[in-house]
Amino acid sequence: MQEDSPLPRTGQKPALRLAALLLGMGVLHFAVPKFFDALVPEQLPGDPRTYTYASGVAELAVGTALAVPRTRRLGGGLAALLFLAVYPANISMAVDWVRSPKTSTLQKTGVLLRLPLQIPLITEALKVRRQA
Repeated sequence: MQEDSPLPRTGQKPALRLAALLLGMGVLHFAVPKFFDALVPEQLPGDPRTYTYASGVAELAVGTALAVPRTRRLGGGLAALLFLAVYPANISMAVDWVRSPKTSTLQKTGVLLRLPLQIPLITEALKVRRQA
């Protein structure tokens, strides 16, 4: 494939997939903030909405960095750090949902199965960083 081709090279596909994921999640932080507010660990000081919006901005920024070839290397590193940073919130969410009698068995199973999926996201982001 030629360098000036408008089609993404194979090496770009993982970066663009991560970018789409992060951009989509970033938008959701603003579209349905109540859902994300409920995921903020109670131990954190301040208003949960502040964390919801801050993480939404971070996801939009990192997703944009991944989508732009010139900033893709930086974006890959930042994506890995972001996935690590939100992992405690994912664990807190899993604990809360598993303990809650209001959460269905299917939801509890899903939230627990989601936890190990963070690892491939981190490794994929690091791979994007290396290949950029």
